[in-house]
Amino acid sequence: MAIQVLYEDNHLIGVNKKAGDITQGDKTGDETLPDKVKAWLKVKYDKPGNVFCGVIHRLDRPTSGVVLLAKTSKGLSRMNAMFQKKQVQKTYWAIVEDKPSTDSGSLSDYLKKNDKQNKSYVVNKDTSGAKHAELDFKLIASSDRYYLLEVNPRTGRHHQIRTQLAHLGTVIKGDLKYGAKRSNGDGSISLHARKIEFSHPVSQATISITAPVPNDKLWQWFEKETK
Repeated sequence: MAIQVLYEDNHLIGVNKKAGDITQGDKTGDETLPDKVKAWLKVKYDKPGNVFCGVIHRLDRPTSGVVLLAKTSKGLSRMNAMFQKKQVQKTYWAIVEDKPSTDSGSLSDYLKKNDKQNKSYVVNKDTSGAKHAELDFKLIASSDRYYLLEVNPRTGRHHQIRTQLAHLGTVIKGDLKYGAKRSNGDGSISLHARKIEFSHPVSQATISITAPVPNDKLWQWFEKETK
């Protein structure tokens, strides 16, 4: 039930998802992150009945970082509308195996999801089922073997960052599905939802939530390099 709460008010709760946690139930039957948050809220507020915890957005299972959940139906519906209108800014950090050809840039591709493989591919825009995907990236730190990119997706497609960076030739460390040389020891991929910014759905105050990087030597080193 251990969770790391980054932000909480009457309507919303932001937590730092660990790689391996799932934000939505799947065929594994594993406990979901919302279930863990519900249990935490039930204990914290000594609630005898059911606890509301709505999923606003999702992160892939091997990805870590900030996930925002709703504690009220009002918070859920208003945040869902803000996500649909692209009024929420998300910032990701990705450790990649190869340096991109430019230190910053924008990617615009068309992606198609293969449901059987649970994988997306860059395709021609005329391909049936293709969806437009856009993101901005910049190189913010380098080690002797890896590179840290800051990524701001402008659309929310399936495996968008993983697919577009792999197509660029900068595969995310540990992401075997998209061509990484080797896996990470804990089964994670080195993609972290670093920050989320939005106007609060009720108070309209500007909210910015930053998730500390995973407890991993390379992640910790990169975080220090950016300060």
